[in-house]
Amino acid sequence: MSTTDLDAETYLAKAEQDCWLVPDIPSDTPVRPVAKVGVIGAGTMGGGIAMNFANVGLPVTIVEAKAEALERGLAVVRRNYEASASRGRFSMEEAEARFGRLTGALSLDALADCDLIIEAVYEDLGLKQKVFADLDRIARPGAILATNTSYLDVDAIAAATSRPQDVVGMHFFSPANVMKLCEIVRGEKTAKDVIATALAVSRQIEKIAAVVGVGPGFVGNRMLFPRQDQANLLILEGAMPWDVDRVLREFGFRMGPFAMSDLSGLDIGWDASRSRGETLRDVLCEMGRRGQKTSAGYYDYDADRNPRPSAEVEQIISDFAARKGVARREIDDAEILARLIYPMINEGARILEERKAIRASDIDVVWVHGFRWPTDKGGPMFYADQVGLPAIVGALGRFEAQLGPALKPAPLLARLAAEGGRFRDL
Repeated sequence: MSTTDLDAETYLAKAEQDCWLVPDIPSDTPVRPVAKVGVIGAGTMGGGIAMNFANVGLPVTIVEAKAEALERGLAVVRRNYEASASRGRFSMEEAEARFGRLTGALSLDALADCDLIIEAVYEDLGLKQKVFADLDRIARPGAILATNTSYLDVDAIAAATSRPQDVVGMHFFSPANVMKLCEIVRGEKTAKDVIATALAVSRQIEKIAAVVGVGPGFVGNRMLFPRQDQANLLILEGAMPWDVDRVLREFGFRMGPFAMSDLSGLDIGWDASRSRGETLRDVLCEMGRRGQKTSAGYYDYDADRNPRPSAEVEQIISDFAARKGVARREIDDAEILARLIYPMINEGARILEERKAIRASDIDVVWVHGFRWPTDKGGPMFYADQVGLPAIVGALGRFEAQLGPALKPAPLLARLAAEGGRFRDL
């Protein structure tokens, strides 16, 4: 059956089976017993991660640095369980039982008897290395030490310990108690039984797991970066945020990048003391337009947080483009879509070249279950085969001539296009 004959549903069903298979880790590889879990950080991610394990009957110890943060995080988890019970997903007694499996603590020492410890602190390499150095001293021999980092170097984190073979990335997607994907990041020294255990635990908590390699952003976020770069360029060159968002919604995504930024908050990771108006985001944040929470970001929002295009933002973008010397022009929907999607496919090809993903279908599993890529389009690599790789290489070549070498077709993509190959056949 050719790729063009294969429907997305059938393809994804097989992809979701194949992603559990790691060529050098046999299915009978022994796994380490996991009877008690520790989570470091009671914020949105930490609380959501802890819920996954409590949901399947495992006791969880959640550690926070400050009592107020711990109380706040546990209160959010309790509200989440009560909300699910009120919607009839399970009884209030079950909600209490699940919440009762969580124990709060203010010291890492409380994790000494845990079999699996997942760190979910702020994305700062130095901070994570300190946490892992402390865990190296505290955790019992053979405990699996996992980091939930979304893009940092897992090998550098593992190097802070004397047991890098026990360190693995387990990257959950937000909200962690809802999203199905777990990227299992295999470090250079991660033991095979640790990978096997991470896969088994992911299945136990009803996640879909894909094993990926170490590198900035791993698979999912690494492919998101070039899409965001192009979105930011497109609105300087002539498109508006609502044009970009609409094109992606019409493609099948639930939300575009600018609406998502407004939802998350434009000031996440933004430092007012260092901001000099060098990016459009800086300008918007400096003006107090920080997203839905301030009723203004890329969009204007009414009292019910309904978005509407902003004449003020349109002027801000026009002025910013002029300051940067960018001549604005009309950009049609076809160009918007190609410039958002094709660079992602190109990055996926680089990921496969570098062997940071086992197979192209694993990349598609990551994007369908981690970023809600529209299922009827099967994932970015499946979609590439459907469009035709020569067409994508041709478009990227034109964009490269117009915008620079960042859009140069990856060698693997160019070779497959020239040979009539497909990602699915790799």
